Amino acid sequence: MALAGILAGCGSGAGGSGDGTLTAYVYGDDAVKVQQAAVDTFNKTSDVKVKLVSVPGTDYVNKLRSAMGSPGAPDIFFNWGGGSIKPYVDSDDLLDLTSTVNEDPALKDGFLPSVMTAGGLDGKIYGVPMRGMQPVMLFYNKALFTEHKIEPPKTWEDLQKAITTFKNAGITPFALGGSDKWPELMWMEYLLDRIGGPEVFRRIQNGDTDGWGDPAVLKTARTVEQLIDDGAFGKNFNSVDYGNGGAPTLLNKGKAAMHLMGSWEYSTQLGKAPEFAAKDLGWTAFPTVAGGVGDPANVVGNPTNYWSVNARTKHKDAALAFLRTMASESYSKALVDNGDIPTTSDAASMLSTSPNPAFANDQYEMVQKAPSFTLSWDQALESRYATPLLTEISKLFAGKSTPEQFVEAMKAAK
Repeated sequence: MALAGILAGCGSGAGGSGDGTLTAYVYGDDAVKVQQAAVDTFNKTSDVKVKLVSVPGTDYVNKLRSAMGSPGAPDIFFNWGGGSIKPYVDSDDLLDLTSTVNEDPALKDGFLPSVMTAGGLDGKIYGVPMRGMQPVMLFYNKALFTEHKIEPPKTWEDLQKAITTFKNAGITPFALGGSDKWPELMWMEYLLDRIGGPEVFRRIQNGDTDGWGDPAVLKTARTVEQLIDDGAFGKNFNSVDYGNGGAPTLLNKGKAAMHLMGSWEYSTQLGKAPEFAAKDLGWTAFPTVAGGVGDPANVVGNPTNYWSVNARTKHKDAALAFLRTMASESYSKALVDNGDIPTTSDAASMLSTSPNPAFANDQYEMVQKAPSFTLSWDQALESRYATPLLTEISKLFAGKSTPEQFVEAMKAAK
């Protein structure tokens, strides 16, 4: 509570600081150094200075919520777009950036369209990308695939063949950190996209809980049930974690052949098993699903993070000027040097200096060509829906509810 009071007191939102300062809240992690450098550069030439407030990651959402409800709310703040900003949109706390972006070539043409769209709500833009992209990808152990003479799956038939092959060899086909719940979400996200297309979840994200009754949702849940019955995740995935390295270790030790995970899996493996990351870590897109209507080029995950602007800031022009620097070549280069993949339109020309240029280029191309980039459901939905969603998905994976019960439970979530 004391920290919340301190943070609230240093903002300049509703009342405004009146001292030529913009306060910017950012999620406190190792990447903050990139944003701090950008602030330092901006402050050298701007009359209105930006003050960066780094809030510890575990406290960020609650501290932001407390501050936004106070007279000292921040002028600019970090977010995930989608459902993470909906409460602030509903209460008219955010500046609608749609016309600003559309009338400014640097912003309109500076970022990948699918990423810019994913950060908004109801067709309006409320954020400008400020960190790297994080698509969910299918990682695999190249040594195991070579040993068993099969290729990474491109179709659902390929995936089923891989499950059978590795299961018969005593190898878990897919590592899965089921005890953390959110890794299971990635399977639901991709399957629903491949089966029903992104429009199904978009309807749900826009507030229509009856969208959970779409036939594609039930087919998705039944497909998950079939994967579990087929032994795709082994028998103990509910006791395997991701946060403490359980699932990544299964992959790098050759006990699991594949792992569906966000692109940060590469850096995770680089830290835990550098030799494996350099030699045997492979990656590919999620396979197609027979009969599905979703474009196989679609991706899911966290498109990026965004800066949004408080509608009551006293320094709107300066805030927008700072947001424009996110599209600059120098800022993109700083992200690349930090191991991130920028979401700017010209980022491809910089990726040769990435720690792993091949991975960086494949990841960038995947997102660049994606007709749709669906934001992770637990970020896209408000917490009152996201929390029961994770609970119900966990019950489905654990066999404690049926696909039909999952659908009904989510339709009833209010």
